[in-house]
This record gives sequence, C-alpha cells and structure tokens, in this order.
Amino acid sequence: MRTIIQRVQQASVEIAGQTHATIGNGMLVFIGMEAADTLEDVEWLSRKIAALRIFNDDDGVMNKSIGEVEGALLLISQFTLHAATRKGNRPSYIKAARPEVALPLYEEMITALNRLLCRPVKTGVFGADMKVQLINDGPVTIFIDTKNKE
Repeated sequence: MRTIIQRVQQASVEIAGQTHATIGNGMLVFIGMEAADTLEDVEWLSRKIAALRIFNDDDGVMNKSIGEVEGALLLISQFTLHAATRKGNRPSYIKAARPEVALPLYEEMITALNRLLCRPVKTGVFGADMKVQLINDGPVTIFIDTKNKE
C-alpha cells in the first residue's frame, strides 16, 4: 500500500462536474493498493496516518497529529501510485491491485480511519474520474509505502 499525505489548508474532490467532498485544515491522503496488500497493511498504515505528527504546535514545530488539531481527512484512491516507470515512457500499472482486491481494502481503510479519528473521513469515489484541488500547507508532503516499514 502506498500513500501520499499532504497537509492542507483546504482540499476538495469533484466528480462529473459536482463537488463530492471538501475539507478545511487537515490531510489529503492519496492511497494506492497492490495485489499483495492485506488487512495488516490497512491497520499499520491507518495507525501511522492517524498518529503522524505533521501539524504545528504553539512553537511552530511539527509536533501534533491530525486528531490533536481536530483536522479533517480526505481519502482518495489512486492506483497510479503503483506506476512502474523503469522501462520506456509509458507507465505500467501491473503491481496495482485489481478493483476486486483494492476496493475492499479501500473500504477497510475508511473504516479504520473513522475509528481512529473518532469522526468520519471524507472520500472520493473508488474508480471514478476525479478532479482534486488543494492548498498544500507548508508545503508538507509525505510518502509512505507499507512494504518499507523498517
């Protein structure tokens, strides 16, 4: 499972010309699943996201989690995070999980984050063509891959 986490002042996702979800201060999280991902990856990554200290404390030091600042979270599925670009110029998505594997993992991630943050996360629509807008705060952008836990 791969994720790009961006600390944002605001973010939104539009589908078919309509705003689907919007957040203020918080995190925009893009997530891509691969065929080898499991519920263990979901649990590890959801705990990591919820505890990630990327928000400023009173001294301006990134020392607070999303829960501590009562931030919002927008979770967007993005299979292109598993693009293989080693050969040629056209990315290959051979490692990206097929929808029948990825969708249940995405839904489990939503459930896990809802539980850990004690409030509902906002989401895109799995497999939809989405337009995402954001104002990155910092900028702060973090990449996490569950296959590189150590």
